[in-house]
Amino acid sequence: MEVGRAMLLALAILLVVCVPAAVALVCCGDDRLDRIAGAWSRRRARRRDRRTIAQLDRAIDADALTRDIDLTEFDRPDRRPLEQVAADLWRLRAYRLGRGGRPIVWPLLLIQAYDDRLRLACRCLGVTEHLAELEGVDREIERVRVEGALHAAGLPLPAATADHRQRHR
Repeated sequence: MEVGRAMLLALAILLVVCVPAAVALVCCGDDRLDRIAGAWSRRRARRRDRRTIAQLDRAIDADALTRDIDLTEFDRPDRRPLEQVAADLWRLRAYRLGRGGRPIVWPLLLIQAYDDRLRLACRCLGVTEHLAELEGVDREIERVRVEGALHAAGLPLPAATADHRQRHR
């Protein structure tokens, strides 16, 4: 009978110790299952994305497209970040349109600085431009074309607002 009581006592102690763990497992088990299921679905999505990218690479032969690109051009120390060029373009365009808060004293220098930043942004994004070769109205038209091409390449520039009136002299 002593062996039976000892086993019963051991079982009672084990039950007292394991019941809180069992209750915690039941209460928090669904959270664990959600985490496991989420990790599994993310893993499957990553694998599916990798397969899709590999299929697209094979379909368009991406290596042949990028073989002639010189990546050292992007690592030059004198190359300005595109974000900085874009910020300069926004600021210079605002001054050019007369919304910069300051009077425009040097309009020719301002337009030249704006064109220089446009050329730099075109080089960064691989857009062709002919601003240096043109003069007068042709340059204005080219400037508008370049702004549109930069916008299409992912660099939106502020457009002239409807309330902006062009000054005629």
